[in-house]
Amino acid sequence: MGLRRQNLKRRIYRDRHLYLMLIPVLLYFVVWHYLPMWGTRIAFQNVRFIGKNEWVGLKHFRVLFSSPIFLKVFFNTVAISTMKIVFIFPLPILLAFLLNEIRNPHVRQGVQSVVYIPHFLSWVVIAGVFISLLEAPDGAMNKVLGVFGFDPVSFMTSSRHIRWVFVFSEAWRSMGWDSILYIAAINSIAPELYDAATVDGASRFQQARKITLPCIAPTIITVFILNMGFFMNAGFDQVFNMMNDAVISQVDIIDTYVYRVGLRKGNFSLGTAAGLFKGIIGIGLIFTTDRLSRKLTGEGVW
Repeated sequence: MGLRRQNLKRRIYRDRHLYLMLIPVLLYFVVWHYLPMWGTRIAFQNVRFIGKNEWVGLKHFRVLFSSPIFLKVFFNTVAISTMKIVFIFPLPILLAFLLNEIRNPHVRQGVQSVVYIPHFLSWVVIAGVFISLLEAPDGAMNKVLGVFGFDPVSFMTSSRHIRWVFVFSEAWRSMGWDSILYIAAINSIAPELYDAATVDGASRFQQARKITLPCIAPTIITVFILNMGFFMNAGFDQVFNMMNDAVISQVDIIDTYVYRVGLRKGNFSLGTAAGLFKGIIGIGLIFTTDRLSRKLTGEGVW
């Protein structure tokens, strides 16, 4: 044990500059992610601005679970998040495969730059762009539909289409940036594997299926497990900027519910209870997905 401690101290001293650079990151997480956890205790209290808070146990959770509004909000969150996982998660992987097939480095860098740009736009800007594109009857999309003889569709106020608008806009914004991790994983694959496959007569598709995909599978699994931890988020910034009264019943999620009840109405205890409930589900999904992944593939986060 004494030898281990000496080795640990020696390694820390050797890499002291790296640890010093890590301090701001640790401070960020402590200040913005760990210290606020202490505030979650108000989910079990009645908040009083004057005097001591009253402990009420699970009262606010019972109010949540008996509220038809919260149940609808919970269903919307699950529905939107499921659509995003199913339809968006594979897209960065596919994009990374396609970019890897571009042989001209200048063309590849140009395409990467174009698909990365939307990530740096705020949801305020993106919402404005999509509202302009999809508005009826003068939006660009409805102009195109009119050319083919279709009637204009009010996508932003249609309960049938609004969730798909969320999926498409999220894919447009995040697909390019999320592909960076997979591109890095593909670039780390030994070139000798592809050379050997080429000698054996394997096509590009066969090489992608037999070499590239299995080699980046651990990265895919890790990213998927981590994404499940954010499953209940459903994208507050996106929903807040793109929802309206006509579709609020279809897109009102837990985060917007917390904002409306906890901040605007001042019911901090109920809002905190809803946020804590969402966080517990996220933690449960991470551990459940990790355990299932280990049983099926032998790979996990830990």
